Amino acid sequence: MAIGDKPVSRRPRPSMADVARHAGVAPQTVSRVSNGHSNVDPATRQRVVESMQALGYRPNGAARALKSGRFNTIGVITFTLRTFGNTRTLDAIAEEAARAKYAVTLIPVSDPTMGRVSGAYDRLSEAAVDGVILIFEAHLLDNAEFSLPPGVPMVVVDSDTGPGYTVVDTDQAQGARQATEHLLELGHRQVWHIAGPPTSFSAAHRVESWQRTLQDVGIVPPPVLYGDWTTRSGYEHGLTLGRRPEVTAIFAANDHMALGVMRALHELGRRIPDDVSVVGFDDMEETHAFWPPLTTVRQDFAAVGRLSLQKLLSKIGRTGPDMIDKTLVPTRLVVRASTGAPPPSPEGEARRR
Repeated sequence: MAIGDKPVSRRPRPSMADVARHAGVAPQTVSRVSNGHSNVDPATRQRVVESMQALGYRPNGAARALKSGRFNTIGVITFTLRTFGNTRTLDAIAEEAARAKYAVTLIPVSDPTMGRVSGAYDRLSEAAVDGVILIFEAHLLDNAEFSLPPGVPMVVVDSDTGPGYTVVDTDQAQGARQATEHLLELGHRQVWHIAGPPTSFSAAHRVESWQRTLQDVGIVPPPVLYGDWTTRSGYEHGLTLGRRPEVTAIFAANDHMALGVMRALHELGRRIPDDVSVVGFDDMEETHAFWPPLTTVRQDFAAVGRLSLQKLLSKIGRTGPDMIDKTLVPTRLVVRASTGAPPPSPEGEARRR
């Protein structure tokens, strides 16, 4: 503001009393309309709404929250937004929250320790949130037992937090079994697995299910190769496996690593699926454009996010004892052109000759 300029006076924010005078009603009537109560005559309600619009009146959300005990805001704690699954789950939570007229407060934590989780939970407990969703995909680095004080309602996504918490997750074991069984049914006598990082719950569930599926048909699982969800790690393991002629089937724990595997196989001259079949996990939008299009396990991230928000809202509205349960969202195998029957073995070729 230049010297000599007069300060600009701002119009005072219209009050509930101003709206009442403008509409010719009592302030209690304006309050009932603001809070969505139904015991107002429709014509009177319309007159109050028109007065609100004419005056530019906005109900005081903070005051209303103090009166009702609700803030219409939920908190989300997550360790990383770099993974495809976490971003898609968070997106679904935000969409479902918006439909329910809730805002979302996001607190990312730098590493998966109980101290970091507790600190983020305490911050949200002190803030204006009605409940918390914890996207808890990794094992605790400090080996602490997972435990948070009671208070703010909470739902955990993708975790092994124990029996005291409501959990929503993809059925990781089902997905890994579908991928492994598909390759075995095509005739492959062994399935190699490139897993996610050992710190990941979802990666661990997929490893266990892959191993169990092979063991159930009398196959000794080969050593696990651990990646970090990136195409680079898939590419490096793909170079290792692609140089071994006995490797005919690879199940990668996500689509990014599967893409890296496919690049390595192309560079080594191994044909997909004629020489090696490849299966991923996630069903990203781009998998149909891989060459060849990728067979993969579809996770319904939208359902996971939607269910976690719905379960949290049911806890927020509950007056009786809290309901604790675990919900697993089914997966679906999407078969495309990256899988096929294994190449004939040298012994079989010799017999045919």
